[in-house]
Amino acid sequence: MKQIAALSSWIGKTFAVWALLSAVLGFLFPELFTSLAFLIVPILGLIMFGMGMTLKTSDFLEIVKRPKPVIIGLLAQFTLMPLIAYLLTVIFQVDPLIAVGVILVGCCPGGTSSNVITFLAKGDVALSVAITSISTLLAPFLTPILLEVFAGQLIDIDLLSMMITITKIVIVPILLGIVVHKFLGTKIEAAITVLPLVSVLGISIIIAAVVAVSKATILDSGAIVFVVVALHNLFGYSLGYLIARFLGFTEMQRRAIMVEVGMQNSGLGAALAATYFNPVAALPSAIFSVWHNFSGALVANIFAKRDSL
Repeated sequence: MKQIAALSSWIGKTFAVWALLSAVLGFLFPELFTSLAFLIVPILGLIMFGMGMTLKTSDFLEIVKRPKPVIIGLLAQFTLMPLIAYLLTVIFQVDPLIAVGVILVGCCPGGTSSNVITFLAKGDVALSVAITSISTLLAPFLTPILLEVFAGQLIDIDLLSMMITITKIVIVPILLGIVVHKFLGTKIEAAITVLPLVSVLGISIIIAAVVAVSKATILDSGAIVFVVVALHNLFGYSLGYLIARFLGFTEMQRRAIMVEVGMQNSGLGAALAATYFNPVAALPSAIFSVWHNFSGALVANIFAKRDSL
């Protein structure tokens, strides 16, 4: 079991490599992965269930113990990222369907791997977990509303239906995971150790499926989408860190807020895009999933080297 746990941990830390590999495979062999698109929603639900099993009541108490950094992180995430996404789609004149996908990513809560990246960057992990958890619980309400505000002119959005869908594929699995953890406790430690492996495999399947379905779009405008996604992520990191620094937070808190603002739950973005719009609209989510794990690992490495000087 120790070997499996070690393998799972290693795969979690090298997520960027597997995300990139899955994107390449989806592009080169679309016929193998197109049929897997129907798995996007159930896979995300499974990942959210796993996330719930790792959460404790104390994770949500951070907002009571340290409300200011948690609230600032949440505000920055749900205001800056949708606005930056919208502005980038206007500046680069992105195709409307792709623009909806980019804005959708910007409206999503914190990414599921942000806590790992915060840990590797020697940031405040407790703060990171609190922001991720609370932003995820707020997602059924804020994600559809923000999407309506910033992309409502591009496409019709069924607010109520999307709220219900996010509740089903995110909130319910997380709550079930929390309940399982509460009642079984140490009995599920073995299962928790393999969660990184399950999450990486699940997200990799989502990426491969989305890339396979969107191959024609990638050939036509993939470079522009990549630039927009990379800039979106970069601005999120930069503004998150600068705002936290301006408000006088500690270096560890700055790093946590920076990562939380810059990294989004791209799996949720892909699931919603595929469910409500078109699989092509999920392309920004797939590219974001590959890129933000690579950039997150890079940022963590930069901070680690800076601390060693």
